Amino acid sequence: MAASTNKRVLVARFDRETLAGFVSSPGGLETAALELLTPAGSVVEVSYAEVKAICFVRDFEGGETWREHRAFLTRPKSAGLWVRLRFRDGDSIEGLLPNNLIQLEAVGFSIVPPDPTFHNQRIFVPRAALAEVQVLGVIGSPLRRRPKPAVQEEGQLEMFDENA
Repeated sequence: MAASTNKRVLVARFDRETLAGFVSSPGGLETAALELLTPAGSVVEVSYAEVKAICFVRDFEGGETWREHRAFLTRPKSAGLWVRLRFRDGDSIEGLLPNNLIQLEAVGFSIVPPDPTFHNQRIFVPRAALAEVQVLGVIGSPLRRRPKPAVQEEGQLEMFDENA
């Protein structure tokens, strides 16, 4: 692994047990497979074809908790694209993507989960795990901002009189 910051993750896989470990950031999610440093100290390469979700967590104590809090109860307040990701196995999760297409990653989507104060701070979902990505709304769109009203000061003298 390259010298960088290691983030705690829980890797949920299709039809297999969840893996706990550390992934290097940035750059750890840009290759063809995920390089995971296990708590025991060994490096495991996990193919994106078998990964369902990579949950960036505060600690490993909570176990696999990404299945809880999978939908927003009300319209999100944070800016971004409100999306629903539907997995190959029929499961789904909602989240917020950045409203900047340059920030989209080539191998998957990094979303803010419905409750980031819970156990999961961020969830990365590989494109190979998805059957559908649906945009539910655009939150904080610059197109919806109201223009500022023009300020007119009363009693302002004109510099040039048109009648003169």
